[in-house]
Amino acid sequence: MQKYVYLFSEGNATMRNLLGGKGANLAEMTALGMPVPQGFTVTTEACTRYYEDGKTIGADIQAQIDEALEKIEKLNEKKFGDPKNPLLVSVRSGARASMPGMMDTILNLGINDEVAAGLIAGNPDPKFERFVYDSYRRFIQMFSDVVMEIPKKTFEVIIDEVKEKKGVKNDIDLDVNDMKELVARFKAYYKEQKGEDFPTDPYAQMMEAVKAVFRSWDNPRANVYRRMNDIPYSWGTAVNVMPMVFGNLNNRSGTGVAFTRNPATGEKKLFGEYLINAQGEDVVAGIRTPSKIDQLKDEMPEVYAQFKTIADNLEKHYKDMQDMEYTIENGKLYMLQTRNGKRTAAAALKIAVDLVDEGMITEKDAGHGVHHREWQALHAADPQRQAYRRRRSEDRRRPGGRGHDRRGRGRDARGAQAA
Repeated sequence: MQKYVYLFSEGNATMRNLLGGKGANLAEMTALGMPVPQGFTVTTEACTRYYEDGKTIGADIQAQIDEALEKIEKLNEKKFGDPKNPLLVSVRSGARASMPGMMDTILNLGINDEVAAGLIAGNPDPKFERFVYDSYRRFIQMFSDVVMEIPKKTFEVIIDEVKEKKGVKNDIDLDVNDMKELVARFKAYYKEQKGEDFPTDPYAQMMEAVKAVFRSWDNPRANVYRRMNDIPYSWGTAVNVMPMVFGNLNNRSGTGVAFTRNPATGEKKLFGEYLINAQGEDVVAGIRTPSKIDQLKDEMPEVYAQFKTIADNLEKHYKDMQDMEYTIENGKLYMLQTRNGKRTAAAALKIAVDLVDEGMITEKDAGHGVHHREWQALHAADPQRQAYRRRRSEDRRRPGGRGHDRRGRGRDARGAQAA
């Protein structure tokens, strides 16, 4: 029987076509012993078959997903859908070619009223209760947007109404009762839009989320990005399912993104941002002002030192600048993604030269590493070339100029020949 689902421990970086870029790199980081929450990848071939089968997931693929879920339950010593010791997961897309921000993610999947109550029963601290309902309202919003196509912005309006009533500016200033109100209002809005209650069965949530990620391969954003970057439609996307780690747990938790070098200038220095007590897209969503990653050195020195070591090791391993996503849960670091980072043309040239000087790559590798479009951008940005093009253009337009003269001679020659 064909294998459609791989644990992170079963893959590696060479399986990019099958596992997608994110899945292959999560598997590679797992093999390198890095702190990756242990999950599984549903392959790009499963996505292709989803479309071949009329946008349905075959029973054999679903059985493999169930089997992988049981394995990560044992690895994480938690059970999916169990109110007493629940496993919550994220479901993320991951094509073989990097497509930042083009496809969809769902966090905190597996939560419902019973699971929320079970989590709180084990920790009655009001701050923890707030965290649980914050995670719950986030899940309802993401699932409704990604799976059921209820625009995310409509939920933001409800959040703004609750903040205005409370007299606060930031989501983080809302208390546990506000979060409970958001959950109730989100559910009511969902029912108003869809004519049915929000789905509570974790297994149904899972399969609908996997199908939604497969569908996201064909959404307008992804289609435009593929056309712009010559990415074939036939490749499909993989789906990565991994246990949740919670950057919104407390003030010793957070989420961030970082590059091993500055993607604008190429400077060899960690470049990135993070938000304390935040989750998912919060760091780029503009809900609060994030902190520069240098500040993490003062706020959580041990976490910063570990992250710096991991970043250095990843760059040496992949022999290129890395773009990384990470979460800190209660002072513990987890790596959620790494990939070769996008960069400006000027940064691409500097990074290529520096990597050669550092003995990481050869000059031949450096030439291949600077893409054709980046060379074009460098040429276009060269002031001397710009001045030369302006002079040529002006020369052609001027009577008696080279372009004018050449065209005139051509016409005279043709006229003489005709005579």
